[in-house]
Amino acid sequence: MPVISPFLFLKNKDLISENTKLNVSSRPNFKYFILNDFKALGLSHGVLTALESMGFEQPTPIQEQTIPILLADQSDFIGLAQTGTGKTAAFGLPLMELLEFDDRNTQALILAPTRELAQQIASQLDSFSQNLGKLKTVCVYGGASISTQISQLKRGAQIIVATPGRLIDLAERKAVHLDQLRYLILDEADEMLNMGFKEALDQILSFTPEDKL
Repeated sequence: MPVISPFLFLKNKDLISENTKLNVSSRPNFKYFILNDFKALGLSHGVLTALESMGFEQPTPIQEQTIPILLADQSDFIGLAQTGTGKTAAFGLPLMELLEFDDRNTQALILAPTRELAQQIASQLDSFSQNLGKLKTVCVYGGASISTQISQLKRGAQIIVATPGRLIDLAERKAVHLDQLRYLILDEADEMLNMGFKEALDQILSFTPEDKL
């Protein structure tokens, strides 16, 4: 049976902080875009060139519906799609277009329930941003050297991909700073809540600025 898994793209952290459970049956109302190539979605030349080199030809339905809405940068978004349908590109591509490359502060945090998923997301983001020289992604998770991860973070990263536990550890060590955070993405958000990460998510949200997220 195909697995339907949601991701949350947040500009307003109240969406998750006020709810202990995620209602995956509810979805936002949005116009359905019928587009036959990535250029029509409004992506920049650098991103389009990367997609071409990766063999991407046409956007999947979740990408068609999500990318134009996220590029508008106006609201929170809940995306629901089967695994393997391109969710990382659906939120990752517009995210890259919204970040300030000259600002080395962490502007986006992507949380994933497992180390494997975090690594997968970070790898794809690196591929998508191969022509965006100033954009840097750092992936942090348990089971790996925290000192190495701290060294990577000290060099600056606009995007951090993390598992909740390791992110909290780094924040408590003052090794990660989220005071300039603009976007928070929860991938497989239902799984994180089902695994008991609600308290951890609330703690992470407490590290973020009230006036920016």
